[in-house]
Amino acid sequence: STPSYKKHPIGNMPFNPKLASLVLQALPEVTPEIIQNFPKDQSYYRVHLPGAGSFQCSVTGLGFEAKSAVSIQYRYASWNSHLSAAAQEEWVVAGPLFCIMVQPGAVGAVGAVYLPHFVCLAGGVDVSLCRIAHFKSGKMTLEKPTKLNAFCAVLENPSFSLLGVLWRKLRSTLYSLPMHSLVLIFQQLSAANTTLHLYLIPDDNSVKQAIEEQEMNWNSKLIPKPPPLNPLFFGCSYQVSSTSHVVITPGPYLPFCYKGPKEQQLFIEIYIRNMAEEIWLLITNERDGTLVWKASLRSGDINLPTSASQTLSGAVFIKKHKMELCHRMGRISPILLHLRDANIINSDEEEEVQSQSMSQNRKKVLLQLVEKKGSEAQEQLYKILWKKDPFLITDLESK
Repeated sequence: STPSYKKHPIGNMPFNPKLASLVLQALPEVTPEIIQNFPKDQSYYRVHLPGAGSFQCSVTGLGFEAKSAVSIQYRYASWNSHLSAAAQEEWVVAGPLFCIMVQPGAVGAVGAVYLPHFVCLAGGVDVSLCRIAHFKSGKMTLEKPTKLNAFCAVLENPSFSLLGVLWRKLRSTLYSLPMHSLVLIFQQLSAANTTLHLYLIPDDNSVKQAIEEQEMNWNSKLIPKPPPLNPLFFGCSYQVSSTSHVVITPGPYLPFCYKGPKEQQLFIEIYIRNMAEEIWLLITNERDGTLVWKASLRSGDINLPTSASQTLSGAVFIKKHKMELCHRMGRISPILLHLRDANIINSDEEEEVQSQSMSQNRKKVLLQLVEKKGSEAQEQLYKILWKKDPFLITDLESK
């Protein structure tokens, strides 16, 4: 449910019990099929509803109300690629942008779409300023949502295109809209001692997913912590500090802003030379010193560093677990695609692997091929496997 509080930490915005009571309609969750055989970075989600009913995607938070059986495909899109500079002066991005497609001839089968947003409605926000943007043939049209809930904007009888939630900027007010936010903390497993990356982002699944994928490539692990209880404001800076001695780079201040999933996200690095049994991390508003978030970081949250001789490189991992990888590695096609994109293998080598009649033989030939190319190629394969199947890599490394 939406957090309740008497006033915002900035601007003393009035408390509105009616809006504070709004909650996201509880829709049954559905896990989508992920389609990866599209161009690079263009993975789609696909769901099929066998009949009338409502559902919410467990990955994206996008929801639909179906009148009859229907198949729907959708993916994240980039606001920066579609929202003009002039429109960005007038509108605030308030949720992820989706590209939605319904099977031909079945558009009328969808009675409503539930588009996630991250504006906090509990503080007297003017809901009349909310719009749903459609992008077709390079042009944007705006439509008023049929209904606005705490975490989604509902549009009935939708036509599908690129859809997302915007909020009109108020130039007469000193402060921006209050936003639901997330604090993401990752430990870099290959870094010296304890090195953390801390992100402060709006509660947008597309941005969160992009950060997780990037950190996975950097051999990091997520340390789950609760989100801030009170809303944050775009354009404000927030100071990160600790109860213990830590080194914060490049500095303790993080601006809170929206950056799309294709952009480099802002973060600070926290270096802890000697990890105590427990330390506290705090985030305060730079403008008035209000505490907006705090969390305890315990030694059990952290993978304690090992000596260099004990740390497995990608090449050592591939060699050590070669036999088990032959039996347990997942689908080869997406792995081959990533290896080609990284210029580790060429089309002839990919064909050589795919020509093997049995799945286990394809995996064996792939591992032999990468081994012959040296440690850097094996390191790349390790990173791809870590991204595609982290549970398998974690299980093998634990042995």
